Amino acid sequence: MAGIKALVALSFSGAIGLTFLMLGCALEDYGVYWPLFVLIFHAISPIPHFIAKRATYDSDATSSACRELAYFFTTGIVVSAFGFPVILARVAVIKWGACGLVLAGNAVIFLTIQGFFLVFGRGDDFSWEQW
Repeated sequence: MAGIKALVALSFSGAIGLTFLMLGCALEDYGVYWPLFVLIFHAISPIPHFIAKRATYDSDATSSACRELAYFFTTGIVVSAFGFPVILARVAVIKWGACGLVLAGNAVIFLTIQGFFLVFGRGDDFSWEQW
């Protein structure tokens, strides 16, 4: 039952993050949909973790080169997702208010993704691998 509550909370927070992102694009004052490209960063951010999880068989090791490389690539993806709307606002493609909403949405969505891996990545009977 605790897993179901966590799943509902994560889906709710993901919906709030996407709402911030959509507000940054669709409000009448902003009206530019270029910030939606950060959805690509949201989609590819877990991929290095999945690859590292499959490639490292020794789960007793505290660290491995593959896992560290996955952390590096994931960090680059997350920083790029936060930098993209700032660059768009700096070159006046979007307004700074839209940039703030997209950055707030990024923070909520990436915290939701991290929460998903913390809750369902424990390796017990109720993990995301079972779904």
